[in-house]
Amino acid sequence: MALDLTASSPDLTRAICDIPSVSDEEKALADEIEAAITPLPHLDVHRDGDTIVARTHLGRAQRVVIAGHIDTVPINDNVPTWDVLIDEEPFIYGRGTVDMKAGVAVQLKLAAELTDPAVDITWIWYDHEEVAAELSGLTRLAANRPELFAGDFAILGEPTAGVVEGGCNGTLRAVVRTHGVRSHSARAWIGENAIHRAAPILARLAEYRPQTIPVDGLDYREGLNAVRITGGVAGNVIPDLCEVEVNFRFAPSRSADDAVAHVHEVFEGFEVEVTDLSGGARPGLDVPLAQEFVRAVGGTPKPKYGWTDVARFSALGVPAVNYGPGDPLLAHHDEERVAVAQIEEVERGLRAWLTTR
Repeated sequence: MALDLTASSPDLTRAICDIPSVSDEEKALADEIEAAITPLPHLDVHRDGDTIVARTHLGRAQRVVIAGHIDTVPINDNVPTWDVLIDEEPFIYGRGTVDMKAGVAVQLKLAAELTDPAVDITWIWYDHEEVAAELSGLTRLAANRPELFAGDFAILGEPTAGVVEGGCNGTLRAVVRTHGVRSHSARAWIGENAIHRAAPILARLAEYRPQTIPVDGLDYREGLNAVRITGGVAGNVIPDLCEVEVNFRFAPSRSADDAVAHVHEVFEGFEVEVTDLSGGARPGLDVPLAQEFVRAVGGTPKPKYGWTDVARFSALGVPAVNYGPGDPLLAHHDEERVAVAQIEEVERGLRAWLTTR
């Protein structure tokens, strides 16, 4: 069924959540978004893969970029959506309701209805955010159409419970390896057990004490954790390889190079291969547009602990913040749910700021 952009933003949330779009499978939803947006005469629409860009060209003095990703992590019996009352407050349950299709629904509704905003707007709905950075639709778009990123300020519709979250932590993934010698497990003394040799890696992680680092008035919590461990050949073979994958979430005061150096320092003496690396973004709240936005939507800004694409815009010199409905603690959770009132409040905040500045 075609998306109805005259529907309420909660109804749009239900509609787009009910179109599965796990990373690598965004085409159906991208097709629906393109079909709904293309007929609108006030928007110039571009498509790059499964990324849809829609722009106004009103000659305003400033341009704001508002973006949201359309992919989700894998579904776990939580699509289609369903409605629940919690303490008499209506919630929408289902994969993507928090991360971040409620935010995309608000953006789609405003994109359709704001024909005469106070600023020119570039709307971007993109694919492959939930996987490695090199696969992101924004990575591809930046290579193919870099001019579409131009703007004076950017807003990412990531879940923030309707409060502005400035900047983001950086993220690094690395594989820490140990090597051994295979042998029959009945004659273990002939071999060298690579899994046993990984014990000091886990000990260092267990003893690690992450820092909380203030950056431009916001406190960013770091973290270094094992997220996967692999090793073993068969039930009767001493393994010759063990790999511990670690994830370092680092404050935006650290450069990507600093983060790499820190991980190598923690695991000194072991083989370390960095497999994914994205720098963070400083809060971006010191520019007038950002300050006006915070005043308009209210609340006290917080730091964004997870990595988001504000970092891409920050690297391009475009100050960017996160602002969207949904409790970020429920992102990727099997109990993923968003309050209807929060969707409506974020829509009101964005609409007011975009039309009355």
